[in-house]
Amino acid sequence: MEFFNIHQLWYILRMIVACACGVMIGLERRNRSKEAGVRTHCVVACASALMMIISKYGFADTVIGENGVRGADGARIAAQVVSGIGFLGAGMIFVHRNMITGLTTAAGIWATSGVGLAIGAGMYVVGITATVIIIAAQILLHKNFRWLKNSKSKRLVIKNVNIKGYQAYMTSLLAENGVVVHDVYIEKNEDSNSYTFIIELPQNVSEEQITDLVDFKCKLSANM
Repeated sequence: MEFFNIHQLWYILRMIVACACGVMIGLERRNRSKEAGVRTHCVVACASALMMIISKYGFADTVIGENGVRGADGARIAAQVVSGIGFLGAGMIFVHRNMITGLTTAAGIWATSGVGLAIGAGMYVVGITATVIIIAAQILLHKNFRWLKNSKSKRLVIKNVNIKGYQAYMTSLLAENGVVVHDVYIEKNEDSNSYTFIIELPQNVSEEQITDLVDFKCKLSANM
């Protein structure tokens, strides 16, 4: 194989375009203070393009061996990028008090690798279009559309409770109304207890409905 030929300039251009697409996706993630930002997405896109270039062109002399017999399968490197990127994405997913975060960022890393693979294969229009779609989806779907609203995490504090087994009773009562209880904290006093329920409030259940269920003094606030 030659040390340098004109075709390698096109390969370098592909990596540069892939980097640019990765930067654009990373900018949107950075502006939302996510775990993976500009550098991570840029490196993932560039590396994916490099792997695709190697996979597609690096083994051209071995794909067709002697007597026309097929040799090494160059596509195997690109195939491993898709599975290998999963390890990077897994490191961005966190679970805290039954709340999962980082899924969108992990999916964005996986999508960025796809953009890099597409551009590395010479499919510029497909890769750039995918970049625009990903960025547009990230921005538009963060808007406050009514049909996109999700459940809300709340902190329900109930004070001066003197009923035995109140935690189980209240958990069951909330569940009957479609409210998921993620965690419960109990503060014990001499004559009574205070309960703090970390709950997931569905859209069809109002805060007033929850406070009406409680027979004791309570406060419902956002779970920060």
